[in-house]
Amino acid sequence: MPRELNYSITKDAKAPFNNNAAFCIGTGRMGLALQKAYHDQLEMVQKDIHFSHIRGHGLFCDDMAIYQTYMEEGVQKVEYNFTYLDMVFDDYLSLGIKPFVELGFMPYKLASGDQTVFYWKGNVTPPADYDKWADLIKATIAHWFERYGREEVLTWPFEVWNEPNLPGFWKGADMVEYFKLYEVSARAVKAADPNLRVGGPAICGVDDERWLKEFLTHCHKNKLPLDFVTRHAYATESPDNNGHYAYQRLRAPKVFLDELAVSRQIIDSFPDYKGMEMHITEFNTSYTPLCPIHDTNLNAAYIARLLSEMGDTSASYSYWTFGDIFEEAGVAFTPFSGCFGLLANGMIHKPTYWAFSFYHKLSSQAIAREENFIITEEKDGSLQGIAWNPVEDATEDDDLTINLALSRNNGDYALITKLVDETTCNPLKTWINLGSPANPSKEQLELLRLSDQPQLRTEKKPVDHNVMNLSFTLSRNALLYFKLQPIKPSTDRGYQQERVQGAL
Repeated sequence: MPRELNYSITKDAKAPFNNNAAFCIGTGRMGLALQKAYHDQLEMVQKDIHFSHIRGHGLFCDDMAIYQTYMEEGVQKVEYNFTYLDMVFDDYLSLGIKPFVELGFMPYKLASGDQTVFYWKGNVTPPADYDKWADLIKATIAHWFERYGREEVLTWPFEVWNEPNLPGFWKGADMVEYFKLYEVSARAVKAADPNLRVGGPAICGVDDERWLKEFLTHCHKNKLPLDFVTRHAYATESPDNNGHYAYQRLRAPKVFLDELAVSRQIIDSFPDYKGMEMHITEFNTSYTPLCPIHDTNLNAAYIARLLSEMGDTSASYSYWTFGDIFEEAGVAFTPFSGCFGLLANGMIHKPTYWAFSFYHKLSSQAIAREENFIITEEKDGSLQGIAWNPVEDATEDDDLTINLALSRNNGDYALITKLVDETTCNPLKTWINLGSPANPSKEQLELLRLSDQPQLRTEKKPVDHNVMNLSFTLSRNALLYFKLQPIKPSTDRGYQQERVQGAL
């Protein structure tokens, strides 16, 4: 027998819910945006989900070619080349998405060392000359002001570096050196325009409490510019590596959410920073682009739970990433390589894509929020909801039935449901059933795309004595969107539904 949950929701019910799911989305390094497949994936995501901002690495990396030097009369001079930068940012803005600017990594000609990270070798050493680093930031912002206008650029947040508390991303994970980088960078941003917003420290969950406390203490004591705080969050335990892949188990959702709550408490413990925005500029289940969980229905159901509660502590939470044009560990061998994206290469919707698509439909006016569902009320009186049932370990009682008694006005309502589960919307399973082709044919890609859509159903539901009774049974790792809207009948003259087969 499935587990059962029963809820009665009164007409004036309210529940806490801050729906920030579409504020920001992550991306692979900036240079990848010059590829057509990258553009096509982002265009599809924007048409459906409409993210407001996009954040990724590599703004100042050498493949963007911004920082250049030359010799003149025996003196080395600096010049800037914004050709590729303009192509990338023009495309972002044409798709209705604004940059959440990450200041990094270090141009080779400005770097103090040779340490790099990732397949594409982003330099993670401090600048050899901090004045030239500041000049680079100011010159880039000045170029953006000229090209896009001051008012537009003022809507872009600026974040200093990426995960400096890890030695792989910042040489030696040197806290003192990062504080210097932050100070120089933040002051350079404010020198370009004091109304620009800048923040950090972009830490991940390693020694994060100490780093955050020390960072806020340093900013407070030195009166450094700080408009928001950033951190990252991932939800898996240590990996078990095998070949190209890393297999990881999930932490309980509450453990993940409690980590963010601790950061929120630390920020609020500083009187000057109490209530300051906290942006999660990266989050996902696994932190590696080699983890098959990213391609699964389990990932979608688990992420749906997180999206219902992350707004309690965070002004935004940027899923890492929108697509699988991504090369941190190299180019993926197959379309289902365990990479981070909402879209697999080949324009295939992974199940987690629909979690964000469904949340984009919701308002922030919640009437109910529980561990397995969220329901919001719209201005027109309709209700929308999302329900989920993540189950990492298969058991005899994987199914979950949610019974809802909703106080509504008498009359007929249309119930619309979109179901994503391992049977109805599981392109990964289709791919495996086709033999796991590394390079699917056109015919195979068509089958994969046909299997990546939610199951749509509609039903007419009556309200009896001002109560609408709904019951949903979710299989293991299912994700369900539903909408309940009043019906205003409008029937053409002479059309008799009862005489039409299939109409009732």
